[in-house]
Amino acid sequence: MVRDLRSHGGRAVLFVCSNFGLSDLPRRGLTPQEAPLAALLLDIEAELSVWEQGRKAWSEEAFPVAELAYHLALWLQSPTVGHEDFELDSMQAEERLIRIVSSDGGWRMGSIFTPDLWTSPVAWDVLVAEIKQFDRSVREGVTAMGVDPAIIPEP
Repeated sequence: MVRDLRSHGGRAVLFVCSNFGLSDLPRRGLTPQEAPLAALLLDIEAELSVWEQGRKAWSEEAFPVAELAYHLALWLQSPTVGHEDFELDSMQAEERLIRIVSSDGGWRMGSIFTPDLWTSPVAWDVLVAEIKQFDRSVREGVTAMGVDPAIIPEP
């Protein structure tokens, strides 16, 4: 059974992130200022949630949100943007963690965490606005941890 995600507060909320942290940098003996890009993208984590009708549909506590923001920005910069689906092949997992696919009614998002749950289709401009909102949230979280948000390309 595929469940649809509806709008929350008048807009489709695809990504919500909170509780930012650096998971493994201290264990590796690295500071955010000296860590290589790959380590930062993997180690900057936050709780990532998808909301359905004002309720949390799924949530992952330690999701690599910087890596997701990085790859979403590259996807939006691609010359084929709007014509190809997005899949996050994280360096942390063997499976595609997040998928954004084109459908007859618009763009839908799904996750391996809830394989039978897909968002309701949204127009391309709505999806881009949500990705940019997610990007701003990640940049704020990264900055609050003392990391230069320039590690994530502009979407």
